[in-house]
Amino acid sequence: MAERENRGRGGDRRQESREETPEFADRLVAINRVSKTVKGGKRFGFAALVVVGDQRGRVGFGKGKAKEVPEAIRKATEQAKRQMIRVPLKDSRTLHHDMEGRHGAGKVVMRTAVAGTGIIAGGPMRAVFEMLGIQDVVAKSIGSQNPYNMIRATIDGLKAETSPRQVAARRGKKVAEILKRPETETVSVEAVEA
Repeated sequence: MAERENRGRGGDRRQESREETPEFADRLVAINRVSKTVKGGKRFGFAALVVVGDQRGRVGFGKGKAKEVPEAIRKATEQAKRQMIRVPLKDSRTLHHDMEGRHGAGKVVMRTAVAGTGIIAGGPMRAVFEMLGIQDVVAKSIGSQNPYNMIRATIDGLKAETSPRQVAARRGKKVAEILKRPETETVSVEAVEA
């Protein structure tokens, strides 16, 4: 009888939800202690910024506030899982093309890189790339050093990422036509000298 009541009140549902998403990795980017001054003194709280990803092309970020650090991290992780975006990757290791992202005063530049380059990026951007599953990228943050703005600018740039398959579908062509290099006309040296 006790087992039946436990199941009916959602006891098993919590365990199922934890077992559903073990494929997501999370990274705590920033934790901030905030205080509120009240009549008796100060009340402290914590704000956490977390990046979550499956390391196969999906990434999201979230922020959470609570009286205790673990609760703030839990809230941020849940929000990040709800706000995930899918980013197409080239050879499952780098970006398809160079791009820029902006949010407020934060601006980031992300460039595709050859195999073996590694992740050349600072703090919060590095966390996004690692959770996304990118292995080779060169990135630079220009402007705001606020981790919230840097992550939002990075996500903004990654939303603009398009794969050759998406471009081909939009133009009504085949992927081979999109990837084909334009033939450059060769001008002979004799013609230039004459």
